[in-house]
Amino acid sequence: MMRRWTWTLALLALSACGYNRIQTLDEQVNGYAGQIKVQLQRRADLVPNLVETVRGYAQQETTIFTAVADARARLGGAVQSGSLPDMAAANQGLTGALGRLLAIQENYPQLKSNENFRSLQDQLEGTENRIATARGDYNGAVQTYNAYIRQFPQMLTAKVLGKGPREYFELTSAAAAEVPKVNFTQPGAAPAAPATPPGTTKR
Repeated sequence: MMRRWTWTLALLALSACGYNRIQTLDEQVNGYAGQIKVQLQRRADLVPNLVETVRGYAQQETTIFTAVADARARLGGAVQSGSLPDMAAANQGLTGALGRLLAIQENYPQLKSNENFRSLQDQLEGTENRIATARGDYNGAVQTYNAYIRQFPQMLTAKVLGKGPREYFELTSAAAAEVPKVNFTQPGAAPAAPATPPGTTKR
């Protein structure tokens, strides 16, 4: 009986010190972090179809295709690692590479009017918007969690549980917040049309 009362008092003490709240807030942060990973992976998954569509009209743009492939691989590796700083940096790298890829359309009128190309652009833009939303939700949850475990006596409970401050999903530059857009001032290859226009890529 005495042991049961001891456990009961211990649980009540932990509850009063914010144990349950810390766990709840920590899980919320984990959940929003998972959403960031999902949306970043979705963005990476859209890239191959976009590249193949562009390649059908601009096969000679090998340097840009290589840059996009490398950036996509880095993003995929960062998502697998779960490192938020690595994911933020890799996502920014992919943004830059995609900006160069999308700018190609100004030199290839047939590509610019390709329905599949336009659809993929729309999907990428939608994914970028979802990434921005997930980032805002995650950072908001981190702010709430970090503020809570800095309070007394919650800070003692957090220390016992090994719960420290969570890191924010920070953009590495202001440009990283922007959806890739066509750069009309960027020079590109001379317009060229494929011998046989490719069909629409199926997803």
